[in-house]
Amino acid sequence: MLLLPPGAVRAPVLRWAVLLLASAAFGIFLELLHLPAALLLGPMLAAILMGVNGRPVTVPRSGFLVAQGVVGTLMARAMPPGVLGEILAVWPVILMGVVSVVLTANVIGYLMARFGVLPGTTAVWGASPGAATAMVIMAEVYGGDMRLVAVMQYLRVIIVATMASLAARFLLDATLTGGTAADWFPPLHVANFAGTLLVIAAGLVVSRLLRLSTGAMILPMLFAIVLQGAGVFTVELPPVLLAASYAVCGWAIGSRFTRDILAYAARALPTILCAIVGLVAVCAVYAGVLASVTGVDFLTAYLATSPGGADSVAIIAASSKVDMSFVMAMQTMRFFLVLFTGPATARFIASRVSS
Repeated sequence: MLLLPPGAVRAPVLRWAVLLLASAAFGIFLELLHLPAALLLGPMLAAILMGVNGRPVTVPRSGFLVAQGVVGTLMARAMPPGVLGEILAVWPVILMGVVSVVLTANVIGYLMARFGVLPGTTAVWGASPGAATAMVIMAEVYGGDMRLVAVMQYLRVIIVATMASLAARFLLDATLTGGTAADWFPPLHVANFAGTLLVIAAGLVVSRLLRLSTGAMILPMLFAIVLQGAGVFTVELPPVLLAASYAVCGWAIGSRFTRDILAYAARALPTILCAIVGLVAVCAVYAGVLASVTGVDFLTAYLATSPGGADSVAIIAASSKVDMSFVMAMQTMRFFLVLFTGPATARFIASRVSS
């Protein structure tokens, strides 16, 4: 029997203990600031700090894949069956708004790549107005640097959430919360929870069999959308499972940061911030036009066109008095548009920049 030195066992255990404590501390602090995705950002910051200080923790790939499946079903839960009817009712307006935002984001991505702020594919995925976590995961699959994409995507989540909070406060005299459940152990619908777990497992198995690079997240999401639409079950995700999955995603992303990549991100930060603010400002203009054409209130239009991502926007919309169906209809259509056009767009822009 091979005996390992005591230090070889204690070192990984100690690193995980420090990572858990630091993740909890950062996550709670960000929750107190009412930031969406605080339970992902906190663990990500903890993993970054450990990694750049020479104490990285490696997240098992299987754990990361399961966490992606949970994120996929979370997104399906934010896309209720009524969304399809809302899209069909005013599809020309929604399509025009979706295409406008996506084209603007692609132009910003191209300019960032053209002027060397970020590499080609990384710039495209960083600027893409889809669900932030999904864009980071897809960036890795399609050749982007998920660390730099994470910097841009989550900075944008924070900026959009802050602006939405201010808009809600001054337009509706309301205050948004971070959106995570205060009750960590609500009553559990066992059948729905079992169905959700089966959907995640089926997505992972099919993804592995078909060797689909993004299947771990996309397939559970698609399966859940179809089954929910058919009335078979409703996605049930206990807050504890969500928190654990967000933490795993945060660790997987944060553990890949190095001192060099942080220094690169710091140098590019002013330009990245300008790009984010520019995209958010253009989307606000689109929101004004959308509100005047459709008659919805400005905050509903702003959240519908917001480049914060379907997952984070769903959290914000649920915390305010807006037309949730309209918001999710536009966010859902835009997510799928980015999902299906993103890889080709990234390749096209990368080839144009390098030529």
